[in-house]
Amino acid sequence: MAKLKSIIKWFRKDKKRLIVLGVVLLVLFLVLRGRGKTAAPQYTTSQVEKGTIVASVTASGKVNTANVMEVTSGASGIIKKVYVKDGARVGAGQKLADITLDQSGQQKNAQAWSSYLASKNSLESAKTNLYTLQASSFAANQKFINDAVARDLATDDPTYIQENATWLAAQANYNNQQNVISQATSSVTSAWYSYQQTSPSVVAPSTGVFSNTGLVEGMIVGSDSSSASTGASTSTKLGIIKSAANPILSFNLAEIDVPKVKIGQKATITFDSIPDKTFTGKVVAVDKTGAISNNVTSYPAIIILDTTSDLILPNMSATASIIIETKSDILIAPTSAVQTQSGASTVRVLKNGQVENVEVTTGLSSDTQIEIVSGLQEGDEVVTGTVASTGTRTTSVFGGGFGGGATFRTTAPAGGGNAVIRRGN
Repeated sequence: MAKLKSIIKWFRKDKKRLIVLGVVLLVLFLVLRGRGKTAAPQYTTSQVEKGTIVASVTASGKVNTANVMEVTSGASGIIKKVYVKDGARVGAGQKLADITLDQSGQQKNAQAWSSYLASKNSLESAKTNLYTLQASSFAANQKFINDAVARDLATDDPTYIQENATWLAAQANYNNQQNVISQATSSVTSAWYSYQQTSPSVVAPSTGVFSNTGLVEGMIVGSDSSSASTGASTSTKLGIIKSAANPILSFNLAEIDVPKVKIGQKATITFDSIPDKTFTGKVVAVDKTGAISNNVTSYPAIIILDTTSDLILPNMSATASIIIETKSDILIAPTSAVQTQSGASTVRVLKNGQVENVEVTTGLSSDTQIEIVSGLQEGDEVVTGTVASTGTRTTSVFGGGFGGGATFRTTAPAGGGNAVIRRGN
């Protein structure tokens, strides 16, 4: 006791010591008082409102065709004459330029002509053989009808079996020869295109606007420096022809998304290389067979754009947002407000400073919003998240970070209760 009196006497000798003692005692009092209280939780909320939901599927892909066809030549020599200018509209088969062939070019052209003639001869021989096989099939059929059938032989009679088999074999040879003719016709077409590629005359492969990228009189073509390998042959790119058709793109759908995508659905498309531009299009095909790559299955969907652009080039990377369904004038809430467990959906609703769990029926949803079919009304305030509480009863303002730069106010009721972060305008 005497020791305590001496300590008090020491503090009373100096006012500064008394002030320090008072501050220490106050802090200690506040700390001990705070330990006995539980901080009220803080919530972020949003109001249920009427609006529109657009549900979509996102997929990545690339441009298949940008309506650009290359003008190429397999000839080698010197460009003698150019008949079109850059930007001119040309028709399919129109002559664009003449090439004076060098020795190698003349040899390739002669070989291509020879192959074309050989293909034509093979086609004519196949047609002649077709007539022969047709006659044999008819003769076998008549013998079978006029003999085995006319005599009403049993189907297991050796004569019936032989004549019937002879007729069926002749008919099969005739049908097979028609396939041989189709193959020979394709060979003639291929040989003709090969001849055109080595021809001294360069013609337009399609109708459109010609862009001159390599047609210059006096320029050498067919050299290693100006050629690009195409299959088994070597060709030189001499220009491009752009048609009026719209670009076609291919996108890979995930397994979970492919059942939702239908032909005719609208889509918005963006390109990494074309910033600040969004294109529209529609789905024209969906491959539901799928393809497996690195143990991942994807399903290609083909989209054609509504418009074209000179900025869109073949093989460009693109991202599509395919619109699955749209609903307007419906009750919507943030998807973060809905909790689903055991097939039931619930929402925490803030009423009079207290949080209540309300069971709801949901409908269409997007990445950020969900349709409320029943359980809530327009204007209801729903809890979208919980914020760590500080235990204080001050008012603070948080700006941004909650969508569109909105503000949220944290308040604590004077008489106790939950602190709430309310969304403002």
